[in-house]
Amino acid sequence: MSVPEPAGPRCFCRDCLADLDMGVQNLGVRRCSACGSPRLVRHRSLAGLTIAHIDCDAFYATVEKRDNPAIADKPVIIGGGKRGVVSAACYIARTYGVRSAMPMFKALEACPHATVIRPDMAKYVRVGREVRQAMQALTPLVEPLSIDEAFLDLSGTERVHGMVPAKVLARFARDVERDIGITVSVGLSCNKFLAKIASDLDKPRGFAALDQEEARLMLAEKPVGFIFGVGPATQERLIQRGFRIIADLQKADEIELMRQFPSDGRRLWRLARGIDERRVEPDRGAKTISSETTFETDIRDFATLEKILWRLCEKTSSRLKSSALAGSTVTLKLKTADFRQRTRSQSIAAPTQLAAKIFSICREMLAKEMDGTAFRLMGAGVSALREGSAIDDTDMLDRRAAHAERAVDSLRKKFGSAAVIRGIAYEGPEKAQE
Repeated sequence: MSVPEPAGPRCFCRDCLADLDMGVQNLGVRRCSACGSPRLVRHRSLAGLTIAHIDCDAFYATVEKRDNPAIADKPVIIGGGKRGVVSAACYIARTYGVRSAMPMFKALEACPHATVIRPDMAKYVRVGREVRQAMQALTPLVEPLSIDEAFLDLSGTERVHGMVPAKVLARFARDVERDIGITVSVGLSCNKFLAKIASDLDKPRGFAALDQEEARLMLAEKPVGFIFGVGPATQERLIQRGFRIIADLQKADEIELMRQFPSDGRRLWRLARGIDERRVEPDRGAKTISSETTFETDIRDFATLEKILWRLCEKTSSRLKSSALAGSTVTLKLKTADFRQRTRSQSIAAPTQLAAKIFSICREMLAKEMDGTAFRLMGAGVSALREGSAIDDTDMLDRRAAHAERAVDSLRKKFGSAAVIRGIAYEGPEKAQE
């Protein structure tokens, strides 16, 4: 028994939102008859798809191009220092092979004429909040994934907006481009897994819809590592047991797959068929708040690293306080001169947002790593987050330390960041890229 297609538009213009006869696809019509735009959306299930993934296009670089039109048609790399890594690259720079997380020296070898801009996270956060607010005007079910992307569930919003979710999202993308000055790509489907896949199909400034039936065919020839959550180790295990492409998983018996992979078998079997029952969770917040820096030269001296660590802990603390968050797991991140990463974490009894406490814990972990190794990067972060601004006040010592630190925060807010300087930072930490 066939399921009838949902009533509603199956083809419309992304610019003027006018409905078009689905038959225009067969007639080879490529432009909107109302406004002449070539940006048409066509899909047989368009009216029934309600889960979206929205991704800002090359976000950091696009914001910088918005603010400086002179570089709009130039390759732009967001990063800093020849020893740093690429934070973001515009689409022009990507054509030269530049990618996020690539060492800067390699990026500049690939694209020596690129415009390099140091990250301005405060600005990116402000723009990201504007986009987030625009998303929340569409539906309360917005699940942020990062500063520049989120899942949305628009189920049941058609009566509120007077149009199907597909049109609401097209209007959203148009309004963000006009009002905020950046572009987004939209993926629309029946679940989160497929919506994320769809948003990558038509970048930048794209809009793609994908239903479960066509997704199964599209997924079949993809490598098993294409499934989210399948890292290199899991992929190798799958290949060793004969599962090289997703079609191999689609042919597998669910019970047998669960027997071979007790923790992942059922999930793999379902995702291979485009089945994903995860809900859009609007309460999902930041999992970790952290700060890190790449040094201009490798450092192995503990006293020098200690000064830089204090600055990172202060920055992390400031971000926690501004977000009214605290966490009960403190993490130290180190990267050696040969790009090997060391991550050390410690859980604490009561969540903290205090720079002094974060520093004390990180400093102990750093001391244990001082084996003569030279480091090129260091970071300090806090996770296992919860809301609250006074949760350090659990005993007398914590209470006194918390009150003292907040008094310093108040003085700095009133008189500037240099009004009070901790002894460890008085002589000035080594210059480092942040």
